[in-house]
Amino acid sequence: MIAYSVRDRVAEILFDHAPVNAITDAFLDALFEALERARRDPEVRAVILASAIPGRFCGGIDLASFLDRSPAERHALVGRLYVELGERQAALGKPSIAAIAGAARGGGMSIAITCDMIVAADDATFGYPELDIGLLPAIHYTHLPRLVGRYHAFDLLFTGRVFDVPEAVRMGLVSRHAPAPQLLDEARRLAAVFAGKSPALMRLGRDAFLRAADNGYRQGAAGAVDLVSVVSGTEDCREGLSAFVGKRPPSWRS
Repeated sequence: MIAYSVRDRVAEILFDHAPVNAITDAFLDALFEALERARRDPEVRAVILASAIPGRFCGGIDLASFLDRSPAERHALVGRLYVELGERQAALGKPSIAAIAGAARGGGMSIAITCDMIVAADDATFGYPELDIGLLPAIHYTHLPRLVGRYHAFDLLFTGRVFDVPEAVRMGLVSRHAPAPQLLDEARRLAAVFAGKSPALMRLGRDAFLRAADNGYRQGAAGAVDLVSVVSGTEDCREGLSAFVGKRPPSWRS
């Protein structure tokens, strides 16, 4: 599910969970293990998260299995994605870069925003489709309005529309972009810049930056988990997930 390698003092964590890198407990286990390896390795100075599957960064939570979970199990999975992943990234002690090629949706966006920078291929696309499938992109309510502005954020989060790299760059969501074949090379060049600096100063500076730039994100993560858990117990959530899995339009009941 996750391929881990180190080259030139940079850890590369590649998602390899066909067909869309869907998020499951096993996927998160492997991702957390890879991040912990990078954290513990003094030779690693920067981390890249990317996909080994062409055309997909991450499609979000595995909705078929999410539908079959109990409310407590849903709460636990979303908690791992929203809270534990954020805490692990905060404790990493070295910069992380999300290198996005192809589609990043839902929980894939949640993974990307835990990184310090997002670099995208020119053909990458982004979206928050949760409302259309009976869920809410709750974690993004905390950070996205501050990042792109209240009205842009409302547009993206409540229409669920797909948007491209030029728009993401204009809004400040994506730091850099490159042609798809050169994406990983661009991320590696950026990581090499970070790797060439003092690891002690990078760690201290990054910790201070995260505290200053948090803006309530980590505090809001727990509330976002609770909100998704409440939503997941509604009839419309079950209908939306069932419709998505069954490849049919939802029939909202409330």
